[in-house]
Amino acid sequence: MDYEKLGVRVRQEREHNNLTQSELARKVGVTGSFIGHIERGEKKASVETLVALCNALEISPSVLLRDSLSDAAIQSQLNFDAENQALMKGILHVVREHTMRTEYR
Repeated sequence: MDYEKLGVRVRQEREHNNLTQSELARKVGVTGSFIGHIERGEKKASVETLVALCNALEISPSVLLRDSLSDAAIQSQLNFDAENQALMKGILHVVREHTMRTEYR
């Protein structure tokens, strides 16, 4: 798992929700400094904390974990035939490329 990318996503979603680290920490039940450590990729969040973060930010865990999910893991969740799986893989590739370009602007 890439904890730095996870931290970037937490920060992006927190800022998108106009929350300070302290406000998010209160919603999650941790300290503001722990949120800072997570955002910098310095500390690992437990599963319980990840769930609390997702609930507080009103997002799916896949938003935070998308850099850690392989194409195979994503495809195994889909009940598509081979042609539609290939189409979905192409869509995911385009979304990732676009996301990476917009993140570094």
